[in-house]
Amino acid sequence: MTPHFVLGVDLDGVVADFAQGLKPIAAEWLGVASDSLTDEISYGFGEWELERVGGYESLHRYAVKEHQLFARLPPVRGAPAALRRLDTVPEIRIRIITHRLYIHWFHKEAIAQTTEWLERQGIPYWDLCFMRDKAAVGAQLYLEDSPENITALRGAGHDTIVVRNSTNRHLPGPGAESWEEIEALVLEKVGEWKRSGQ
Repeated sequence: MTPHFVLGVDLDGVVADFAQGLKPIAAEWLGVASDSLTDEISYGFGEWELERVGGYESLHRYAVKEHQLFARLPPVRGAPAALRRLDTVPEIRIRIITHRLYIHWFHKEAIAQTTEWLERQGIPYWDLCFMRDKAAVGAQLYLEDSPENITALRGAGHDTIVVRNSTNRHLPGPGAESWEEIEALVLEKVGEWKRSGQ
């Protein structure tokens, strides 16, 4: 039996373009033009001044409950096709890891929106984990964009590729700006893993 190289893949900001999907909803929420909201955001969207209308948590709840945000996010360019190619590598097992169970008593809908989106985008995966502690899933390599999660994963000794955006450019590599770069780095890591005898 072929040993498995588990690739732990975050969803929001890595596969799903969360910021671009949220932006028009945030503009509606704030009563401003969408193009007035910067794309150069920090984690938590402080640049959008959401505290004027209840803060990020209120917007998040509204976006997911009233706009089915998780089911309607645009994919990050190149992500679905790259994951389909990686899925053809015999050793790789794609494990989606996301902390989307953010709203109390709304978990069923969040999970339904997520699985619907993954199916519609044709994204392959062996496991789908809804959890905050991503290190607990035991992947050989993680793809992550959250600075907090990257720091925690690396602090626990887990190999992590930084999926670059405006929230994490200050973090050291390895990092990637595009899915072409991510795919190349993953294949390189799988090659190293195979040569080491797993």
